[in-house]
Formats: sequence, structure tokens, C-alpha cells
Amino acid sequence: MRRVAKELGVEAMSLYHHVPDKDAILDGVVDMVFAAIELPPARHDDWRDAIRTRASSARAVLSRHSWALGLMDSRRDPGPATLRHHDAVLCVLREAGFALPMAVHAVSLIDSYIGGFVLREANLPVMTPDDVEEVAGGILEHLPADELPHLREMIVDHALKPGYN
Repeated sequence: MRRVAKELGVEAMSLYHHVPDKDAILDGVVDMVFAAIELPPARHDDWRDAIRTRASSARAVLSRHSWALGLMDSRRDPGPATLRHHDAVLCVLREAGFALPMAVHAVSLIDSYIGGFVLREANLPVMTPDDVEEVAGGILEHLPADELPHLREMIVDHALKPGYN
């Protein structure tokens, strides 16, 4: 709380006039992240498109806020945006005919995939096409082509192509 207060230019105790504790701040921050993720449309022609749109938005938001990944599932007091978000995603799946246990499982699976992908992406040693070329060049330099032909093919014919990164 002292650090938050310092960032805001106030005394730590004055924060308690607005929030009861640190958990309330973290809950609010998580709710703001959920609010930034596009909800699937209430009316849609294809549940797959609705979930894909939501997944793409979640990836974009979480890529900007990868620090939030560990917080999002750890909160015990979800805010209104978080609750609306979960309800909207479940609604799409239930209206598509998913049984409740399968809808819950699907949400968990999709969110785990997105979170894992964002986490992996955030930790990759490449950020730009030049980084890709540098890392790939270093790997290719020591890669025995006859022993690892599929890896060589992936690097040369995929990773080093324009638009990969």
C-alpha cells in the first residue's frame, strides 16, 4: 500500500478512505483487465466465431498486461466486469447446446490455452524480425541438417519467412 500511495503522491493511510485493503485494489485491477476484453456478441450466428473473437481480444489484452495472468484466477471477490465476462462466455456456449459441465470445461480449456500462449509469447527471446533472424541463424549454424531435417525446414521455410513475427 505504501508503494501505491507513493505512486499516487498521497499517504498510505489515506488510501483506506477509498479501499478496505490491498486485495480490493487487486480485485479492481483484475476487473479493469476483464473490462478491456471484448465480450462475445449477445446475438451471433456462429458460436465458434463469437468465442474466436473473444479469444483474440483476450490474447491482445493479456499480451499488453501479461503481469495480470497470475492475478486473474487468484481473486476471491470478482468485480462486475469479471462476472459479466464469464456470464457472456458461458451464455454463448450454453446457447450453442453445450451441457453446463462441458461449457465450464470449454471455458477453462480456452482460457488455459490463451494464458499459456500469452505467457510463452511474453517469454520468447525474439521480439522483432531481426531477433528471429539472429536466433534462427545461431540455431542453424549448429544444427545438423541430416539429423534434424524437420526442425531445419520449420526454421528456413516458416520462421524466416516475412510476416512470421
